[in-house]
Amino acid sequence: MKRLAIASTLGMLLLLIGGALVTKTDSGDGCGSSWPLCHGQFIPTNLNIELVIELSHRMMTGIVSLLVITFIYLSWKHMQNIPERKFLSLLAIAFIIIQSLIGALTVLFGQSDFFLALHFGISLISFASVLLLSLLILEVDKKFTVNTLYIDVHMRKNIIGVTLYSLVVIYTGALVRHMEASMICPSWPLCNNRLLSLPQNLYEWTQMGHRLFAGLLFLWILYITSLAIKNYRTQPVMYYGWIIASIFVSLQVVTGALTIFTGLNLFITLLHALFISCLFGLLSYMIFVIYRTRHNEESHNSVNNIKTIIDSRVNL
Repeated sequence: MKRLAIASTLGMLLLLIGGALVTKTDSGDGCGSSWPLCHGQFIPTNLNIELVIELSHRMMTGIVSLLVITFIYLSWKHMQNIPERKFLSLLAIAFIIIQSLIGALTVLFGQSDFFLALHFGISLISFASVLLLSLLILEVDKKFTVNTLYIDVHMRKNIIGVTLYSLVVIYTGALVRHMEASMICPSWPLCNNRLLSLPQNLYEWTQMGHRLFAGLLFLWILYITSLAIKNYRTQPVMYYGWIIASIFVSLQVVTGALTIFTGLNLFITLLHALFISCLFGLLSYMIFVIYRTRHNEESHNSVNNIKTIIDSRVNL
């Protein structure tokens, strides 16, 4: 189960990078307008680089989907004592189906850039669900646990808020790619080195909007990291988790700038997709930590209430 969990998680991560590769190389039409076949053939004869990339991504999607379904089936069968597995399993399956449908609709009918930009975010949610389910499996031997953690209300609100906000940043980044607006502003961080003037068209608004949202995400995560360093030094999951999150978001900003400076270097752009995937997975784990700690607090309070009632009756 642990090996299958790790394989499923890595497979989902590779799918994310593969999807980014398809977008970056404009390979979405590599198989023409046919789906799931490629140019109406199972194995096309006239090969080119766009066709190979698109077909490979489709095949990997099928293989990883079967892997994840097998993993989820076994988790339902053998991990019945873990209630969270139901929600995470359904979430993973649902978003795998949704992302596959979006891919199929795009090939068959074509879609607007605003619709296509949803694909990456949906894939990230599916990846995060498989990741959390995998962590539940790895947690069985109690090599790590979050049961003793306490998270104050202010920290909880910030964690939930920054995770939801990260989806906005992810969507705007995907929209930049699908609109092919990445190089509309060839300077960074300003657009064409204009300090005070507003963006001139929709492409510039999209690009600069994404940069603004990404900058705010960077500052927000640094703020939460400062809270973790100040107040959670004795709780390794929070302390080191947010330090790692600040590293991921910093790398995200650096690769975003390098994407512009290198003229959309393919390796840099794929790293950009990798770091945001890892960051979202970590933020999702922090949401899971909040759920766990709140559940444990409620259980602890219930036990204390029962003890109080018993003690009062004994005294009477």
